[in-house]
Amino acid sequence: MSPKNLPAIGLTVMLLACLVAFYLTRDSAGRRAPSKPTSAASQPVNIDQSLLQAAHRLAPLAETREEQNLAGQAERLADHELDQFFESALREAAAAKPPASGPIQQLTVRITQVKAHIAADQNRIAKLTKDAASKDSAAAQLELAKAQLALDQDDLEDAQQDLARQGGDEHARLQRAQQEHEAAENAPQPPVKPVSTPESGAFLAGQLRAWMSLGNKNLQLQSAGQQAAAKTAKLEREHQSLESLVNKNAPPPVAAPDSNANTSVDDDADTDAEDPAAMTARLKGLSDQRKTLTELDRRIQDCQQLAEAYKSWSGLIDTRRRTVVHQMLQSLSIIVGILLTLVLVGRLLHRTFGKHEDPRRAHQLRFLTTVGIQAFGLLLILLVIFGPPSQTPTILGLAGAGMTVVLKDFIVAFFGWFVLMGRNGLHVGDWVEINGVGGEVVEIGLMRTVLLEMGNWTNTGHPTGRRVAFMNGFAIEGHYFNFSTANQWLWDELQVTLPAGGDPYGTAERIRQTVETATETEAVEAAQDWERVTRQYGTREFSAKPAVDLRPSVNGLEVFVRYITRAPQRYVVKSRLFQQIVPLLR
Repeated sequence: MSPKNLPAIGLTVMLLACLVAFYLTRDSAGRRAPSKPTSAASQPVNIDQSLLQAAHRLAPLAETREEQNLAGQAERLADHELDQFFESALREAAAAKPPASGPIQQLTVRITQVKAHIAADQNRIAKLTKDAASKDSAAAQLELAKAQLALDQDDLEDAQQDLARQGGDEHARLQRAQQEHEAAENAPQPPVKPVSTPESGAFLAGQLRAWMSLGNKNLQLQSAGQQAAAKTAKLEREHQSLESLVNKNAPPPVAAPDSNANTSVDDDADTDAEDPAAMTARLKGLSDQRKTLTELDRRIQDCQQLAEAYKSWSGLIDTRRRTVVHQMLQSLSIIVGILLTLVLVGRLLHRTFGKHEDPRRAHQLRFLTTVGIQAFGLLLILLVIFGPPSQTPTILGLAGAGMTVVLKDFIVAFFGWFVLMGRNGLHVGDWVEINGVGGEVVEIGLMRTVLLEMGNWTNTGHPTGRRVAFMNGFAIEGHYFNFSTANQWLWDELQVTLPAGGDPYGTAERIRQTVETATETEAVEAAQDWERVTRQYGTREFSAKPAVDLRPSVNGLEVFVRYITRAPQRYVVKSRLFQQIVPLLR
């Protein structure tokens, strides 16, 4: 195994471990620690509040007025269905008989006995209260009876708590659950901020987010509607089963009495065959079952209306989704139109530049133009998808700072152009030296200065034919030499080797006089130009007279003569001087 592959292998193993751990902990949020076994009293009452909970959960999703009306209707229907359930459950719990044996039966008997004692204590207290005014002994007995009543009431409360702990007081548990439900519904609720759908707007990204959000809402509404439909089917089965039981246990209809027939003793015996108390209990039970059937009908109707409300709400969401889809298609059409325009413009540019005389120049122009147009098209597409940035000033500031750093040289070159165009700058035709390159200025642009290279001033000075371009930043960050400051005057130099023999000093003096005579006019004009410059800046005056220097060399003595001349005429002047000096050397 190569050591170069170890980092990639290690990262791959870590990625796989993270993915496995992510999969294993996918449902950790829904898990709960196993609870300890609870007593019957602590077990929750079997109350199905799923419809009301779903209605409360979906209420914040309503945005438009129609959706809010349907959400309020769903909450009212779910609350009414739960109220009907409590009525039926409380009546059934009150009519339920305790078991025939066991702790619950003993507690029930105890509660019945204690209630009887309490009733007897209350009757005795009422009687003693009447006698207390006439008999002194009755007052003492009254206090004793009250104390006994308080003791029996405490005993009753203890027995009821024991019964509730054993899970035998279903009626009390239902009452507590109903009271908690009513308290929760009647308590002032904090304002719930609606969960709004992201605005679709005119941009594709927002439209896509809105479409997905509406789809999620629609799934929740459909799930709630299916839940209500399932509850309807369950209640219908309960209604059918209870109705069959009621019809089975219902007494036969009583026939109308016949006035012409004699009532026999057997008829009286049949009528008295069932105990009146038993018949009363049975009829009361049937009446309770009939009430339960009525309440089941109401609950079924509530669930049906609840399912219809969710269906209508889902229809509104579908309508909004279709509107968003229409907007998405419009945005996609714009994007496709931009792409088609780019293709057509690209073909047009290809044909236009194909007619250019220089193929390389045409290819360069076509490439630059195509890239620019494609970048502009990409920017338009991004604007259609995401829209303009929300923090435009901040983004523009950051972009400006970044562009300043990136385009520093171009910015310095641009301001350098103002320096070069100033009073002491450059002009076209000046002879200058920039970064060691000398030549004549042929162009001064916004970003660059172009020279026609002339070689070294002290050597040939002939044009090389090369154009040298410099960014204008040299005017600010560097330096340059301008040999045309005062009418393009410069010092030129010629070198002459003296022949052996003769007077070298006399020859050198004659050469100086010859050069001075030949350049006298230029020296006077140069002195006048320099005088203006020195007067402007307050510097000392310069002398424009020729200077001669006699130096020994391997070949003998050499004379170096420096003289002033105009830059464009330096070669003409040097040739004329050599023509006059050569006869002196003979």
